Amino acid sequence: MLLQWVFVVLALAWGPAAAVPSESDFSDYKVVRLYLEDSGYEDTHRLLRGVFGDLQDVDVWTHAQKFVDVRVSKGTEISVDHDVIIADLDSAIKDTYGSNNGSNDDDGDVDGAFNGRDQKVFDAGELVGTEEFFFDQYQPLDKIYSWMERLQESFPDIINIEVVGRTYEGRELRALHLCANNNQTNPEKKTIVITGGVHAREWVSVSSACWVVAQLVGRYALGDQKEIKYLENLDFLVIPVFNPDGYEYTFTTNRLWRKNRQQTYIPVCKGIDIDHSFGYQWESTHAYPCSEEYSGEEPFEAIEAKSWNDFLSTVKGEYKVYGYLDLHSYSQEILYPYAFSCDALPRDLENLLELAYGINKAIRYQSGRNYDVVAACKDRGADLTPELGAGSALDFMYHQRAHWAFQFKLRDTGNHGFLLPPRYIRPVGKEIYAGLNYFCDFLLDPEI
Repeated sequence: MLLQWVFVVLALAWGPAAAVPSESDFSDYKVVRLYLEDSGYEDTHRLLRGVFGDLQDVDVWTHAQKFVDVRVSKGTEISVDHDVIIADLDSAIKDTYGSNNGSNDDDGDVDGAFNGRDQKVFDAGELVGTEEFFFDQYQPLDKIYSWMERLQESFPDIINIEVVGRTYEGRELRALHLCANNNQTNPEKKTIVITGGVHAREWVSVSSACWVVAQLVGRYALGDQKEIKYLENLDFLVIPVFNPDGYEYTFTTNRLWRKNRQQTYIPVCKGIDIDHSFGYQWESTHAYPCSEEYSGEEPFEAIEAKSWNDFLSTVKGEYKVYGYLDLHSYSQEILYPYAFSCDALPRDLENLLELAYGINKAIRYQSGRNYDVVAACKDRGADLTPELGAGSALDFMYHQRAHWAFQFKLRDTGNHGFLLPPRYIRPVGKEIYAGLNYFCDFLLDPEI
């Protein structure tokens, strides 16, 4: 009975599938990959200007060492070497909504089979008589928050919802606090912070943060010794949706929205890039407020970034934050500090790299997938200028809060980009949980 009740709470979705937004039409767009001779900013700027002219409205999806992915109109003529990675963007967007059809594609490991006890424990479809489950599809904000509330009601001894702050549009920014005892009974507990959904369109980061919570709680409730050890000796603060306004907007209006929904000094331009709004090494990007990379006019201008800083400084000032994992997509990378400059070397670099490669190995052992270990300053993401590495959550948490900090860029490497179909929710979640296991074991080493 316990087994069934645990997974009714952990796996069941509340209500029908989300509707596809109707206000943003991407039927005339595709995503192309342009190949670079040099990954430097000047070379990329020169290439993109030569192809597209004005870069003001260019939507860069990722800027890797050897290529750059860009969303363009289907009719755009491109004279340089390139590949079309998403030919029909509108269809790809629609594929991210609705229930999981379980179909395979070129990756061959979708919803890989469970073995032994995992089959008994995690095949919620056998245990509960319904076809719709929480991890069958990407869930909108209201369902995620309802799920969090049911978790708290069902497991009050180990889960508490904490309100970090409120967004520009008035939504709560919620964190799940997971632990098996309080700081009075174990004052030396180390805290691990996990954030997802900083960029609104990166849905798999949100589902993966939720998956981590489900695994920790479900396995603990079933008596797994590893999870009992984790929750008795570590505090977990998990924010599945760090950008509630932007995330909600991707479900109602624009699936590819990136920023928050905060008003800027130009009335028609909404949104600040939260991941460039933190106070450590912040720089103005000098970007037009309508651009995807707009960092605001001052540090912590993004309400979510300021609320998080205030929360850690006052409400949770006693927390000993040892670990930080910031989940993003896409590229399959493990990024370590610093993002703002390659000239700034992180403290304890040797141990930081050892930890990163250990996480890499744990993920490869779980799924066979390789997540490259890369200095964050060398990963351009969607950035087209050097200052766009400044003000990141990774650098802020590492420099001022956490002993060990990483940004995970989740699947894939370009076939789907930000539009990873729902059938990948579980495989990616398993990878990240395997990496978290290694991270927890590392932090529980008495010599650390």
